[in-house]
Amino acid sequence: MQQIINFILRYRNSFLYAFLGLVAIALTVRSHSYHQSKFFNSSKWLTANTYRISNNISSYFDLRNENEKLSEENRALRQLLFNQEQSYGEPLDSTQINYKVIRGKVIKNSYTSLRNYVTIDIGKNQGVNQDMGVITSQGILGIVENTSNSHSTVQSILNIKSNINAKVKNTNYFGSLVWDGDYYDAVQLTDIPRLVPLVVGDTIITGGMSSIFPEGIPIGTIKKYELNTAQSFYDIEVSLFNDMANIGYIYVIENFDRPEILELESQTNDAQ
Repeated sequence: MQQIINFILRYRNSFLYAFLGLVAIALTVRSHSYHQSKFFNSSKWLTANTYRISNNISSYFDLRNENEKLSEENRALRQLLFNQEQSYGEPLDSTQINYKVIRGKVIKNSYTSLRNYVTIDIGKNQGVNQDMGVITSQGILGIVENTSNSHSTVQSILNIKSNINAKVKNTNYFGSLVWDGDYYDAVQLTDIPRLVPLVVGDTIITGGMSSIFPEGIPIGTIKKYELNTAQSFYDIEVSLFNDMANIGYIYVIENFDRPEILELESQTNDAQ
């Protein structure tokens, strides 16, 4: 308490000067309409900017909630889109839901080794199982390899063991999407025959010839290609839509028809 009193006594002249200055300003504003106008305009400007700054701060901290809402809307729209495409334009009912989309988030991502994996924050408790496809808002990410109750690991398309069915958009020519281990922003499409007319910039999408990914999910664009004359197939470099170094929200795709398809294929293979 004594320190506060000493501080006031030490700076008493400054305090007195500030007090008298405020009194003078108040008397000036009250006695002159011009000064009143300037004072109130300044007050309004200060108040408006204070509210604007406060609103910007609130909006910034609310971005996470907004991103969550957008991600959930994206999940619902993708689920509707995948099932609409399978219904061949007919109205959907509850018996026609072939695909379920589950929303999650990446908690660990590797892209610099030869066998890259991604860890996501959803698992068996959320309905995620092995061999489900994983995509982002930009394109495919990989395939679920292992799951626990609340987490899963995903084999990234940036993995030398990865092999995904893909095709050139607006054609029926399919190939295998693989990775040679060189660059994190490009993969390779093989087994496309030489009779297919290719153009740099053509879009590559999932082919739908597996029970993991629906047809038509974007992958990337043709960066360059060359003809392997020994086998009459193209070697195609595909520039990815996904920024594989910056992955946030993801969507896991469950194909309800997959168990039936796998059982049928197993029976067919056993019969041969």
